[in-house]
Amino acid sequence: MPKINIAIDGPAGSGKSTVALKVANELQYLYIDTGAMYRALAYRVLLNNISPSDEKTIDYVLKDMSFTLSGDGRHMLVNNEHLGQEIRSASVTHAVSEVSSHHSVRLQMLERQQELAKQRGVVLDGRDIGTHVLPDAELKVYLFASVDERASRRHMENIQNEQPSDFETIRQEIERRDHLDTTREFAPLRQADDAIPLDTTQLSIEDVVRFIYEHAREKEHTSS
Repeated sequence: MPKINIAIDGPAGSGKSTVALKVANELQYLYIDTGAMYRALAYRVLLNNISPSDEKTIDYVLKDMSFTLSGDGRHMLVNNEHLGQEIRSASVTHAVSEVSSHHSVRLQMLERQQELAKQRGVVLDGRDIGTHVLPDAELKVYLFASVDERASRRHMENIQNEQPSDFETIRQEIERRDHLDTTREFAPLRQADDAIPLDTTQLSIEDVVRFIYEHAREKEHTSS
């Protein structure tokens, strides 16, 4: 059975990363966490006291970073090191949209992500996968959910991980990220014309995974 490439896009908190990893596992595909790549960059920017608005300096920082997949293809390595929970901190979450909005940064990331995805049978999730990174992906899915639902998911995730959390703060942060992601000049967040839209507000993770899995198997059959 020929393998296909799968692009999963959507706004912050729509469940992209969790779903993409589970879909990749079910299909025995490789999962490429593009969000973690941008978070790793944002983390390094903050670590070096660089302003998230300083595009030129951020571009130089990115040039010194390497992104590879672990031997089993399950983990993203940055400069040959595993990413830790530090890239999931509130400060990184707040900075990542601005850091990732710069034209030069997205062009660099575009090239790196396309290089990682050259082999068939990959699942990528992000905000511009179906429109820019993998415009020829055989299956494109656009996940979305209400702001309140996305904020609630993040809030519950933080509580489960025993991290401080405030629902209203998270809700405002998601609205801010939505605005930045949809209004940036280069590669803004939008649904690809040939993507399948899926409202996940009332769906479980398992429901979404099953939906994508079934469409992927159908695409594999039609590609054979």
